[in-house]
Amino acid sequence: MKSVFAWHHPLMTVAALMVVSTIVCVVGLLVDQRQVLGVDTWLKPLKFSLSILLYSVTWAWLIAHLPRFRRLAHSAGTVIAVSLIVEQVAIVGAAAVGTTSHFNVSNGVSAAVWGIMAVSITVLYVGTFLTTIAVFFLRLPTASTTLAVRAGAAIAIVGMGLAYLMTGPTAAQLHDFQGIAGAHTVGLADGGPGLPLLGWSTVGGDLRIPHFVGMHALQLLPLFAIALGWLGRRWRAVADDRVRLRLVVVATVVYAAVVTLVTFQALAGQSIVHPDGVFLAAGWAILVGGVLAAAVVLALGMRAAARPTLHAGATA
Repeated sequence: MKSVFAWHHPLMTVAALMVVSTIVCVVGLLVDQRQVLGVDTWLKPLKFSLSILLYSVTWAWLIAHLPRFRRLAHSAGTVIAVSLIVEQVAIVGAAAVGTTSHFNVSNGVSAAVWGIMAVSITVLYVGTFLTTIAVFFLRLPTASTTLAVRAGAAIAIVGMGLAYLMTGPTAAQLHDFQGIAGAHTVGLADGGPGLPLLGWSTVGGDLRIPHFVGMHALQLLPLFAIALGWLGRRWRAVADDRVRLRLVVVATVVYAAVVTLVTFQALAGQSIVHPDGVFLAAGWAILVGGVLAAAVVLALGMRAAARPTLHAGATA
């Protein structure tokens, strides 16, 4: 455990606190029946607890393995840790009193809290941007995992930046101000029907989707590369890291395309579960294109893996 905390003590401390926060939020869900905007009060802080936990552990590990700019990245990581704590305290505090945290300027206290959160979020973004640059100097044992980490970090910083699309007041809010300036739902007011647990709107566009999907490229693409490495020890078609590298390239392109698609779908005010024909066709094109590209890479990998065997058989 000490070696894990040595990756980056402030970020790992945040991760430990998020474990505690997760437990508190689960208990809150069980005993507190209040709702905010039609959603269980403690669901939002629970989701943020889990997301911040993943985020903190991932960046702590990455910073610990940087070959260059580690001191700068370590300092940025400390700033990130403080910013995350500020944000989570505000979110949990708002849940405790049964109100919203984001976009809430309905009174002096709420406006001050949202102002502090806005500053901490910007500081968090700048700190993450600096560490993302440092990650491009990171070299892991294989080219496929190195690319996956770099691509994941790059897409994640874009996904984080997409949150700023939510911060401006909507036309409806400007027309009839009710103490809320900003929204994650497009075309409708925040709240209303949503997907279970995730809460993403099922009746309008939701900018939380590209924000979430983009941010967690930081975990998903490296995990994909790690899974390929594990598979490579059992399946000759992906035993060569050059094949795995090409598959990571395919996954990166597909992932970036998905983030782009769900961003424009949200901005168009379309629910993730009710896309129109254009977005549905685009989704299928991304899926089919990704599958075909992966199939070609695997076919070439299998052919290359079979060549030594055929040659050996001919020689014998």
